[in-house]
Amino acid sequence: MTTQSHVALVTGANRGIGRAVSACLHALGLRVVVTARTADEAEGLAAELGGGARAAVLDVTDEEGPARVRDQVGPVDIVVNNAGIQLDWGCAPSAVPMEWVGRQLDVNVLGAWRVCQAFLPDMVRRGWGRVVMVSSGTGAFSNGLSARTPGYAVSKAALNALTVLMAAETEGTGVLVNAVNPGLVRTRMRPDAERTPEAAAEDIVWAATLPADGPSGVFLRGRRTIPW
Repeated sequence: MTTQSHVALVTGANRGIGRAVSACLHALGLRVVVTARTADEAEGLAAELGGGARAAVLDVTDEEGPARVRDQVGPVDIVVNNAGIQLDWGCAPSAVPMEWVGRQLDVNVLGAWRVCQAFLPDMVRRGWGRVVMVSSGTGAFSNGLSARTPGYAVSKAALNALTVLMAAETEGTGVLVNAVNPGLVRTRMRPDAERTPEAAAEDIVWAATLPADGPSGVFLRGRRTIPW
């Protein structure tokens, strides 16, 4: 399967890291499905990227949303689970509103899980696939979970666990599932960060286009495996 024949789907593609990843994949010649919660956002980016880009409306918290997108666009070869939110910066674990915690878990973990359930079976049947979970150092036990953003940290730790589970399920099928810690990136979450979305996108796209002998079930930072 040549790179040009691959179809990649990016969640939360309308801004920040997702937008940069979509542009990078498109520049490599892949056909890219850019998803966002509104048609205007998704269609605007697809038009900006040009030929080979397609828009789809996807709210990852919608139980049926990923399956509807699968019915709309068909099988894909690459999924970048980028959609994510951070609501509780500066909250103490003992005082963070549970509504905020639940919302972050729904988007950051269950959203990625729903997308995997919709698209992974096709990858396994076809014998080739790449899934990248956009994670965070705040959810790494090796770093120390960040108590400054407790719900977000727990959601990213759970996303890392989901990565391991999906990789174990798909072992030997030609599907590779990995998590990437992009570091502190200048996005709406961290407008003060020095690293650009474009720089982070290069590492994510590298993980999304790994060769057949690439790793699976690992945590990556700067194209190197790091401890969970």
